Amino acid sequence: MPATPRYVPSSTLLHGVRWQRSSRSTGMNNCVETARPDSGPWAGLLAVRDSKNASGPALVFAAAAWEGFIGSLR
Repeated sequence: MPATPRYVPSSTLLHGVRWQRSSRSTGMNNCVETARPDSGPWAGLLAVRDSKNASGPALVFAAAAWEGFIGSLR
């Protein structure tokens, strides 16, 4: 079974996702956005992109990996 890709070259390839901006985002659009794809090779994972580049690349994480990352920031 091939490994799930952890990088999406353009977040526009994640069809039908609803991007959510961080609640700590400022009005200057300098934050990250996350989405949870429901289908395709990234289904069930968390996609993260730069809000300043909505059609740019996205990184994809397993939920546990993302929660661990966020927890280490606290």
